[in-house]
Amino acid sequence: MTDKATIRVFIADDHAIVREGLKQILAEQGDIVVAGEAENGLDAIKLFRKSRCHVILLDISMPDRNGIEVLKQLKQERPDLAVLMLSMHREDQYAIRALKAGAAGYLTKQSAPRELVTAIRQVAGGQKYVSATLAQALASQVGADHDAPAHESLSDREFQTMTMIASGKTVSEIARELSLSVKTVSEYRTRLLAKMNLKTSAELTHYAIRNQLVE
Repeated sequence: MTDKATIRVFIADDHAIVREGLKQILAEQGDIVVAGEAENGLDAIKLFRKSRCHVILLDISMPDRNGIEVLKQLKQERPDLAVLMLSMHREDQYAIRALKAGAAGYLTKQSAPRELVTAIRQVAGGQKYVSATLAQALASQVGADHDAPAHESLSDREFQTMTMIASGKTVSEIARELSLSVKTVSEYRTRLLAKMNLKTSAELTHYAIRNQLVE
């Protein structure tokens, strides 16, 4: 798209107050319009198809589907779509995973009021967006000899299962929410515990809290 074109933005976040705050910020911009919104992942996938949007602001933690999972489906349908992930979590916990999955950028909700407009314009123009803080963190890792945290070895589905267990959900509840069998979720749990060298869900929960992987 050209610099003079209007940027159509779709907002997917389960908190109405967050959506309203984002819309207020964008309403002040002459080159950006909000083309639609959704409060969960399934609606985001369904409604964005009608919005003819250029950029999606996608919450990474929604009640029905993990944001990374939604991101991958959106990119399958629209490879050119710019997806800007929003999260309450620290950048170093989720940003790399989101960027590897195809996100054009990553913003914490705390930084959104300052960086949102710049980020939208940047990703709409085909570029990646990372904050100065994240860029510095990424640069410091180049050539560094350091041990990656245990959770970075998990697949996206294993990582999602881990965060849901750490949030207090049972295997049956997780299976129902993800439309999977209890057996499949139990297998994910067994695999992720083995990868992380943990034995129980309690140990897993302590790890997730210590590493700020759950709110």
